Amino acid sequence: MKSRRIILTVLLVVIFLSGSVCGMEFIYKDHQYSFQSLRAISATYGGAADVGECLKTIYRIKEGDDEGWYREWLKTATEREKRGDEFLSKGQKVSAGEEYLRASNYYRTAEFFLHGNPDDPRILSTWRKSKDTFLKAAKLFGKPVIKPVEIPYEGKTLPGYLCLADNTGKKRPLIIIHTGFDGTMEELYYQNANAALKRGYNCLLFEGPGQGQVVRERGLKFRHDWEKVVTPVVDFALKRKEVDPKKIILMGISFGGYLAPRAVAFEKRIRACIANGGVYNFSRVNKETEKYLETEEGRKGLDKEIYGRMKKDPSLRWAMNNGMFTFGAKSPSEWMNMTLAYTLKDVVDRIKCPMLVVDSEKEKDLPGESKKLYDALKSPKTFMMFTEEEGAEEHCQMGASATSNARILGWLDELLR
Repeated sequence: MKSRRIILTVLLVVIFLSGSVCGMEFIYKDHQYSFQSLRAISATYGGAADVGECLKTIYRIKEGDDEGWYREWLKTATEREKRGDEFLSKGQKVSAGEEYLRASNYYRTAEFFLHGNPDDPRILSTWRKSKDTFLKAAKLFGKPVIKPVEIPYEGKTLPGYLCLADNTGKKRPLIIIHTGFDGTMEELYYQNANAALKRGYNCLLFEGPGQGQVVRERGLKFRHDWEKVVTPVVDFALKRKEVDPKKIILMGISFGGYLAPRAVAFEKRIRACIANGGVYNFSRVNKETEKYLETEEGRKGLDKEIYGRMKKDPSLRWAMNNGMFTFGAKSPSEWMNMTLAYTLKDVVDRIKCPMLVVDSEKEKDLPGESKKLYDALKSPKTFMMFTEEEGAEEHCQMGASATSNARILGWLDELLR
């Protein structure tokens, strides 16, 4: 009977972590394989993908073959980087920059499913190629201006990119943007910042503990008290002559929809906050699961069942592996226990700035969380739903970046006006 209860509990966890809402099936039936393929191609909007070369790569990969995913995307990324080198050797800087930017996206994509073994050297080497090719592209852009920066943080530094609409030094509104559970700040440029720069905003992209370079190269894991991360970033921003100190906006993407609202509950120098999508409670642990986390026997039972199901379920495998990798957990049950701290329940009343809470009609990763956050807020607030009719129903409106950026930045234009 006890074994059956554990299996039932695991099934509930699987439903949450594998995607519980039917959305777009893009080439693959598995949620993550479908979504990550769409994510790679969606970068076309910002110049970091080309549809034909993405499809060529995807069609070579068998669903659920994580090694095949790495191999084929690495091949495409390497091809694009080599082509960029050829263009650069001929002095064709624009073409070289375009190739390098696409290579950066494809290297990021290649690395995505590798986190089952945190010591796999390919994690660091492939991520580094993604960053290096982005930097090679950025040097060739001319405009906008992209400056790599290091932000002082607890005796160390956090990496960032200061992206300026021009090089005049004019004070402009600044959007501070960070990603969430699995993104990189290079991706933030072509998915988000590029659109904001065109509209006259400056952007500061950064990675905190658990993200991008910070977890891979510096070994810092996620922390729930994200205000301790954002406050040093605001301190840094206020020292820049290009920043209007009264118009600093914070935007959190995906899991960043928990992190950013948590930060503005304490950091009051931020004019407004955008959560895409909003997250009131990141933990997928329910009362039944929590009982098993309280005992060693229960934790072992959960881990055994989860590891067994991970072999057959690519989405669950990725979610658990990435959770353990970015949080520093040794087992699924340990990671699930860590996530209990990631709730806004006790701090949401502290949020005073205007909030834009974004949701997607077919949100699969954290369904219903945006509405929970919106309902709990007492500050000035706006709820923005993206729909299937718009073609923007996926998590973070993946595949509909133009529609997403237009509406979100339009809200910000009106607020600051």
